[in-house]
Amino acid sequence: MVTSKHLQKASPDSPFSAFDQRCMERALVLARRGAGNTSPNPLVGAIIARDGRVLGEGWHRRYGGKHAEAEALDAVCATGQSLAGADLYCTLEPCCFTGPLKRQPPCTQGIITSGIRRVVIANQDPHPAVNGKGIRVLREAGIIVQTGLLSAAGEKLNQDFFTFHRRNRPFVHLKIAQTLDGRIAAPGGDARWITDTAARRLVHRLRSHYDAVLVGRGTVLADDPELTVRLVKGRNPLRVVLDSRLSLPDTAKLLSLPDREKTLIICSGEHPRIQNLRDCGVGVLPLENGVPGAGLPLGAVLTALGERGVRSILVEGGGSIFSAFLRAGLWDRISVFIAPMILGDGINGVSGLAPASIGDALELEDVSTRRIGNQLLFEGSHVYRNC
Repeated sequence: MVTSKHLQKASPDSPFSAFDQRCMERALVLARRGAGNTSPNPLVGAIIARDGRVLGEGWHRRYGGKHAEAEALDAVCATGQSLAGADLYCTLEPCCFTGPLKRQPPCTQGIITSGIRRVVIANQDPHPAVNGKGIRVLREAGIIVQTGLLSAAGEKLNQDFFTFHRRNRPFVHLKIAQTLDGRIAAPGGDARWITDTAARRLVHRLRSHYDAVLVGRGTVLADDPELTVRLVKGRNPLRVVLDSRLSLPDTAKLLSLPDREKTLIICSGEHPRIQNLRDCGVGVLPLENGVPGAGLPLGAVLTALGERGVRSILVEGGGSIFSAFLRAGLWDRISVFIAPMILGDGINGVSGLAPASIGDALELEDVSTRRIGNQLLFEGSHVYRNC
């Protein structure tokens, strides 16, 4: 979520005015309204203004729908106002290409023909079909283009989109609920409920904003979760289970939900049970380089999910899955709910990292803490070294 702490203050020598900043702040707020509905497209907001007055605004509401720039242009035209000499503020570089999978025309063409004189952009689009080309097209048409206004907030807004195109894998967010002494379950595996309703409601909201939620076989056996969005309004994500042996019981809730086509089991190689599950409407994805019983290669898992259009993943458990992602360095954000209870013994949330010294510990940046119900929520982002 974009909050005031992510909004940069314009320096005295900044090329942007205070009004420019207010317009971009508003565009960022508008963009967030599309959360959970635009993937694989990014979140984008747009404002059109002239002479210190906002003329219209728009945002990308859903995948396949109008882009933010087109919505803002249409909003101004609907009022009968002229666009000549106006400024357009957009959170991401306008698109400039067409293709068989693209559902909307290039935004650059609409901007050029509208009479807009200046375009202010927070971030350049990393998509290979855009990535500076949209800026060049606008400048070649004689439009003033300025970039970098509130770019940090724009990066935060579309962290999943940027990660996918820069790292060639989905954005990975680890979510852990643990006791004060670091346990995610009692010795027998019982974990219901470490957190209260307020925390679970927030997790359901997170699910609705991610393309997929991922767990391991052990979590399904211990908790028999549905992994759906029930406590808030929102769409159900793809439910991914890592089960190398394809040994989930037929009674698992994930195999009998009304939208069972949104359940995907990833296993190692071919298995006689695959067709039976597919006949029941459940997706099964065998990995050719997987070894039954030896766990699944997470890099291959992320690649396979990315090829299926998954741009963001919320990893919900269990401890071995969390630790595997941490060891592999294949994660971007972590959220730890710390509940005011002590088990003394039980299952650790993280294990097997074994740093040789404090200097080798995993570091976090963009760290925040806040109270959610009866829990403390600690969040931070991966610090990438040698990048």
